[in-house]
Amino acid sequence: MKKITIAIVVVIIIVLGIYYFGKDSSEPVPVTQEPTNTQPATTTATTTPQQNPGETVIGKSVEGRDIVAYNFGTGPKKLLFVGGIHGGYSSNTVAVAREAVDAFKKDPTMVPSGLSVTIIPILNPDGLNKLVGNNSPSDSVLASARFNSNDVDLNRNFDCDWQTKAKWQNKTVSGGSAAFSEPESLAIKNYIETAKPTAVVVWYSAAGGVFASNCHGGVSVETDALTKTFAKASGYPAHSSFDFYSTTGDMTNWLAKIGVPAVSVLLTNHTDTEWSKNEKGIKALLEYYSK
Repeated sequence: MKKITIAIVVVIIIVLGIYYFGKDSSEPVPVTQEPTNTQPATTTATTTPQQNPGETVIGKSVEGRDIVAYNFGTGPKKLLFVGGIHGGYSSNTVAVAREAVDAFKKDPTMVPSGLSVTIIPILNPDGLNKLVGNNSPSDSVLASARFNSNDVDLNRNFDCDWQTKAKWQNKTVSGGSAAFSEPESLAIKNYIETAKPTAVVVWYSAAGGVFASNCHGGVSVETDALTKTFAKASGYPAHSSFDFYSTTGDMTNWLAKIGVPAVSVLLTNHTDTEWSKNEKGIKALLEYYSK
């Protein structure tokens, strides 16, 4: 019986061997194959997608409103544009600065590779807020909107000939308790000392011109070039100084004192942004400082 069982096992082994080893070796081995895509591959667009600009809160107003800087480009030369230092009284300076922000948002390639641009549309947000909901402000309300919530004229609160009692046309206004006593002017001071801009443009209204800065040192060569470059492109007349009346604690004159080229661009009235002129001036500065 044992011999029969062994014989059966041997037969089974022989049969299985014949089956496996006798198969046609040319039979293809099945493989997993990626499906063929007959459609053209989707490519990534070569244009840079539009992105929101970098936004930096550089400080807060007396009432706690953010003072926001919009940043474009990453180059080492830095251009700074500031609007709204006189709040609602010169609200068109806020509007023209915001138009500049929109222009750089729409076309970030406006900024040459060697430059960066920062725009602060509203340095005095509390002053601007005084006109919210008031479509026809009286002269007194409009004048009040020039000042911050401490009733200080911020453009009399900087450290060039600062005085606590300052002049605005034929009026006496507050220059604050000390230079940079106000959170808004201190915020821009700290920002400028940290960022170290190459040149600064501050919008005001209304006289229709580009005014060079100085603080008893005369107009620097670079400030003179800045003044003439913006004026020639924009069509505004260029002035070596603001001499309609004596000013103290002026922002651009303080910039001159610390060695930063700066100009005041005064719009022609208190309503129009004159964007076409200012756009040309901005582009001229971009070209000038990209050389």
